This record gives sequence, C-alpha cells and structure tokens, in this order.
Amino acid sequence: MTIFTIPKPFRGHVGIIQRNAIQSWLKLSPKPEIILFGNDEGVAEVAEEFGILHIPEIKKNEFDTPLLNSAFSTVKKTAKNEVLVYVNSDIILMSDFIPAVKKINLDLFLMNGRRRDIDIEKPIDFNNVNWEKKISEEIKNRGVLHGYSGIDYFIFPKNLPCDLPDFAVGRPGWDNWFIYRIKSMKIPVIDATAAITAVHQNHKSIYKNKIEENRKNLDLTGGFSKICTLREADLILTKDGLKKPPFPRIIFGKLALFYPWRQLLSIKRKLL
Repeated sequence: MTIFTIPKPFRGHVGIIQRNAIQSWLKLSPKPEIILFGNDEGVAEVAEEFGILHIPEIKKNEFDTPLLNSAFSTVKKTAKNEVLVYVNSDIILMSDFIPAVKKINLDLFLMNGRRRDIDIEKPIDFNNVNWEKKISEEIKNRGVLHGYSGIDYFIFPKNLPCDLPDFAVGRPGWDNWFIYRIKSMKIPVIDATAAITAVHQNHKSIYKNKIEENRKNLDLTGGFSKICTLREADLILTKDGLKKPPFPRIIFGKLALFYPWRQLLSIKRKLL
C-alpha cells in the first residue's frame, strides 16, 4: 500500500508527534511506500532522513494552506501500489493495520475508523521492541475513543472515484463530505474501529482563528445535509471480517441518503 500525508511544519511539539507517526508507519510489515506532500519547514529534511518520497509541489488556497485534492490527484498518478491510505500526520499506526486492510476483498470501498486520543509529549524510541506494547498499555489506561465524526485516515483502492473540491487540509468538513459522497455512489463505507488501532497524539487545535477558512471548507461540502459520520457506515470490520452494523446503526446507515432524514440532521447540526 501507499501511505500519503500533508505534514505541518516540523517544529516544537507538532514536529515531535509527526516524527513519531511517520516512524510508526515505517515499522509496518510489509513496509509501505510513504509520500510526504508540501514544502513546509522540515518536510524535505524528514523525508530525506527516513528515505521516503517527498513531493513538494502542491496547490494551495488563498490562505496558503495546501489543498487535499491536489495531493489525492497526484498520488493516484505516482503511487506504486493499488491501495492508497491518506492519514493525518499525527496518527500512529500499529501492527494490526495491514492485516486489517488485507481482510478487504471488495473492488471498491472506503474504510475509516475512530481514533484513540492520548497525550504523547516526547519522541518514541522505536528501537525498543516493546514500543507498541507500551503505547497499547497507555491507551488502555488513559486513552479516549473519539466520537464518530473524528476521522483521521482513509483507506481506498486507487480506482476509487474521489474528485474532491478545493478542501483545505486540516480544516473541518471534508472528511464527513467524503463519506457522504462515497455512500451516495453506492460504494460501501467500512468502519474499521474494532480492527485498527489508530492513535491520535493530542495537540493544540489548529481551527482557532481560522474562521473564514473553516467556513469556506464547510461551504464546499454543500451544507450539513451532505455530510456523514462513521455512525452511518455500511459495514463494520471486526477481527473476524466484515459484518453488518448492529442496531440501531444499521438504520442510520440506511437513512443516510434519505432526503427528509438528511434535512432533519442538517437542522440538528446547525443548532449544535
């Protein structure tokens, strides 16, 4: 598979957690192709240090924020592998990741999962054979399973139709629109929370003071009636394979494209 991401500048705490994330991807077996997009501070140097591909050219909006569709379209042309994974650059992936992906034998699909939030302040020693065990223990003791709307990775085949609008990376709305868009094309959306341990390293929010840019991203979704969460997933990946969602989630999944239901959800989301 090919993992790609658009990192933030490698400085301070964000630099530490991004290096942690990338090194965890390098520990996956078999080793994936990894592509870093963008020309922010430290991206080229980190790519060279870890011997991974760096593509500095990426389109940006008027706020100088990289655009996701630029990375998605480029990776489809350059990736060596047929399975693509977009993952936020602060997400640690564990050894259960690739075995979970191998369980999927569908021609077209979009797979996501809820993340586990924990505080990690220091570099992880990946030379320690017990690094994953230690993180697993931290998740068990103080990790928080995020809600259904927090989506930090996307797994999909290269031929998945995903012509994204000019969404800015790291701004709200695009991930929920992506799920809605795939469901609207009758392509299965899979919730892999039970099979994949995606570890989010907590950091300061980047949404603050980005009001205009956040609003533009939300406008590009077409409104609150055209977004979905993992609650509306069509299938659930367990350690035993794909299964139908339990009640009442299976009902939410079937109602997700029902226009009156979407309008009711839109009203609710505006009030929140």
